[in-house]
Amino acid sequence: MALNIQRGKRHTPVRAVIYGTEGIGKSTLAAAFPSPLILDTEDGTHHLDVARVSIGSWEELRAAVAEIGSKPSEFKTVVIDSADWAERLLIESLLVEHKQKSIEGFGFGKGYTILAEGFGRFLTQCDALIGVGLNVAFVAHSKVQRTSPPDMADGFDRYELKLTKQTAPLLKEWCDLLCFCNYKTTVSEGSDGRKKATGGKRRLMHLERAAAWDAKNRYGLEAELPMAVESLAPIFAEPAKRLGWRDRVAAATTLEELGRIGDDADQAVSDGKLSDELRAKLDDAVEARVSQIEGVVA
Repeated sequence: MALNIQRGKRHTPVRAVIYGTEGIGKSTLAAAFPSPLILDTEDGTHHLDVARVSIGSWEELRAAVAEIGSKPSEFKTVVIDSADWAERLLIESLLVEHKQKSIEGFGFGKGYTILAEGFGRFLTQCDALIGVGLNVAFVAHSKVQRTSPPDMADGFDRYELKLTKQTAPLLKEWCDLLCFCNYKTTVSEGSDGRKKATGGKRRLMHLERAAAWDAKNRYGLEAELPMAVESLAPIFAEPAKRLGWRDRVAAATTLEELGRIGDDADQAVSDGKLSDELRAKLDDAVEARVSQIEGVVA
């Protein structure tokens, strides 16, 4: 089998998860993503001037995602607000389907396994939106969770997604941007020797993991940025379109550039991506451009 080897970076739609403390503006940030449509599972976006669909059940959420992905749309981003309420809808759906009173009623962790499988299928459905060129962003709440790493003698508190321990890893692995939002707080020691927190008004996005929170980004963004959509602009910017052969020749301003174009053309002929006939025409264009450049130099 011949391998279809591709090189270089590929621009793809964004898979994002925005989570953080209460009232910090997670929904407002997601609503500033390019042309958003919000699937509102908790009726928490009524204060925003946005396009939204009110979601009351897990079946409605899946049906909405399926419909959005099945036809052309004026929107560029689908926002699920929020992930933890969506998980709650899934749990309610599973309890009705399996005639249980609680997720614990399945016994021996089986309910959580079924829950994770259902949430995983939904993420696959979200990937279908990515496949048709739409960004997908989840808004989520945070919780403080005690953790005890196996290589440490004692545990510590850290911020986590407010999801069950079965679904949280699925969402974290799925996304390309895991953004933890919090207020900047400084702890200082007063004259009386007591520690006091100051600040707490400046909002920040954390985009790299730390002991106190989960975060990541695959875009090379800084670890800490102001909480504004402008800080995330690079992840939505499409790369400049690749110039055609004739455009490259016309844009060349030095003989060295024309030489590189010739080398690239040789490789393209070798790879079967450029015919001998087109290569001959390209040579003619290169020769004409050489004359133009030499004339300018002279």
